[in-house]
Amino acid sequence: MIQFRFLGILMAVAIRTKKPLDLHLAPWVWKQLCSVPLSGQDLEEVDLLNYRSLQGILHLENSGINEDNFPVMIPLDSFMARSADGRLVPIVPGGCHIPLTFPNRKDYVERAINYRLHEMDQQVAAVREGMSSIIPVPLLSLLTAKQFEQLVCGMPEVSVETLKQVVRYRDINDSHQLIGWLWQTLEEFTNEERVLFLRFVSGRSRLPANTADITQKFQIIKVDRPINGLPTAQTCFFQLRLPPYTSQAIMAERLRYSIHNCPSIDMDNYMLSRNTDTAEGSETEY
Repeated sequence: MIQFRFLGILMAVAIRTKKPLDLHLAPWVWKQLCSVPLSGQDLEEVDLLNYRSLQGILHLENSGINEDNFPVMIPLDSFMARSADGRLVPIVPGGCHIPLTFPNRKDYVERAINYRLHEMDQQVAAVREGMSSIIPVPLLSLLTAKQFEQLVCGMPEVSVETLKQVVRYRDINDSHQLIGWLWQTLEEFTNEERVLFLRFVSGRSRLPANTADITQKFQIIKVDRPINGLPTAQTCFFQLRLPPYTSQAIMAERLRYSIHNCPSIDMDNYMLSRNTDTAEGSETEY
């Protein structure tokens, strides 16, 4: 529960600082955090097989199953069901001693769905408790689940148009051929590659949903370095440093190499340490 409360603190910090988190939670979790009532459709979204199995028990009109053969045809004999982690658990107190029958199957299905929808209530409450230390949690009920998710996580798609809206050029202008090649390259990238690019230049993998919340300009700087060299970045300043290139294809290839081989802002320290170790080994060898 301490970890769930800490998750709530992280979520609230993401909202306050406008620095989105790359979180992938089930849609109904966002609804619960906003106090939006859940329904069977929410279970269907995350566990289709379980939902259809329960609906199959409820709707037996054209199945040939009746009260006489129900115990034989339905592989359940009590008010037990599978939890989210696959355990067989009672869905009501003493459920293992309550027989599942043809007449009470509707009650069973309703309780099974209700159990699944609320089995994480304690964890959700802990997350809300963590958020409440930083933001006014009651106000979340004014948001839709989607709006709240975007506040915390930003947009999963890295938009080139958004980057263009917040760019600032240094020692180069927007009409320069390098700039045209860069935007063309980013447009041709897959979203996964654009996420890697964003990590390369800023250290984060998502942008806020609202462009106005991007408080730091994306800086592009032309640097005097060997032609067709690798680009570099300064994540603290949201900065890309471009050497000269002879073609857009070469720029794209160099940029792809950089974003795939430098995915961490700590990579500089790692390489520095590695080079030092190599040098020490060479001296010892001689």
